[in-house]
Amino acid sequence: MRTTFHPRRAVVLATVAVATSALLLTGCSSGSDSGGSGSSDANAKITLTVGDFGTFGYKEAGLYDEYMAAHPNVTIKYDTVQDGQKYWDALTTHLASGSGLSDIQAVEVGYIAQATGTLGDKFVDLGKAEGVNPGNWLDWKTKQATTAKGALIGLGTDIGPMAICYRSDLFQQAGLPTDRAEVGKLWAGDWSKFVEAGKTYQSKAPAGTFFTDSASGLFNAALSAEPVQYSDAGGKLVYKDSPGVKKAWDLAVSASQAKISAGLRQFQDPWNAAFANAKFATVVCPSWMTGIISKYSGDSGKGKWDVAAPPAAGNWGGAFLTVPKAGKHTKEAAALAAWLTAPEQQAKVFTKVGNLPSTVGGLQQSAVQGTKAEYLNNAPTGQIFAASAQSIKPAPIGEQDGNVKTIITDNGVLDIEEHGTDPAKAWSNVTKLVDDKVGH
Repeated sequence: MRTTFHPRRAVVLATVAVATSALLLTGCSSGSDSGGSGSSDANAKITLTVGDFGTFGYKEAGLYDEYMAAHPNVTIKYDTVQDGQKYWDALTTHLASGSGLSDIQAVEVGYIAQATGTLGDKFVDLGKAEGVNPGNWLDWKTKQATTAKGALIGLGTDIGPMAICYRSDLFQQAGLPTDRAEVGKLWAGDWSKFVEAGKTYQSKAPAGTFFTDSASGLFNAALSAEPVQYSDAGGKLVYKDSPGVKKAWDLAVSASQAKISAGLRQFQDPWNAAFANAKFATVVCPSWMTGIISKYSGDSGKGKWDVAAPPAAGNWGGAFLTVPKAGKHTKEAAALAAWLTAPEQQAKVFTKVGNLPSTVGGLQQSAVQGTKAEYLNNAPTGQIFAASAQSIKPAPIGEQDGNVKTIITDNGVLDIEEHGTDPAKAWSNVTKLVDDKVGH
């Protein structure tokens, strides 16, 4: 989801069929660290609420219905928020007050360090919950959700290994190769080659189209491959001097100034509509993006989109399910979270919406390895993304990474894209905002 942010995740597209406003539900009781609270009667009727953002795929894959069928005493209600930043801001407010929380709350990877840090005592230790084996997940995914005291406060939902999704019809019209292997060679090994390919496309582009959707998306994708991003290994913000941030910023600026980007804000309505109208030829494509492409490109885009290898391996997005201690049914919520993130369920979500499993068993599922995305010209997405996942070397995450990321993309890169702000001025605005809102 990522992204995401993700979206998904950041990011942050919603497929919303709201059964209840879960973030506004008031949680009254407190649970133990091991998720011990809940009804004394195992057959008592209960309602479990789930709050998330973007497209986690549980409804789309039929998992809520499947769980309720197997647990007739459980009713699941969920709330999906479109704006991931607003979701996180609301969640931190509710955590501070101990009320207004869902039984399960999703946390995006950009905020997991804050969740395990200053907010760590607000969540149930799921490592002690029945049916949870921390070793089921990729080692780095488990570590991301573990507090300094050793509590596992989040169960990994997905990861976001990178690829590039492209429209073969627009590539053909611009004289570029369309075979996915040949397309990948255009930019193999270097994100700057991606920008150069964009310039080639733009010189012969079909009228009204751009090479890529967003310089902000390019920033996120390029940075995802860097070993140093916003924070150092100790969690200290180093974005001002980070070689990864500088490289990604310069790349995004060059794409904007070369006018190869449509300048759209990802996960907003104009961006959604641009898919259907074929306004851009590429989108940086973590695994969870494939479901978004098929949803918004619609029938007219089927078979025209394809998937190629990225310039460099990276991870953009991914999330966790947490159980706030202030929830009403922490034991039952922990059981649901464990079931939703089990390998078999993660495989079902991937085949439905493209969110790649974060469990070792999930990645090995034949349903994942053998997946071909019919919508994306039958691209072997299971093999492409699972192989990319093996190359991921996550950068350190600090408590304020998600906030800094939002400021850089929304108040920095987008200012250049939408208003033609001088890059030096845009960067100065970014640092002032971070200092004001986040601190040094």
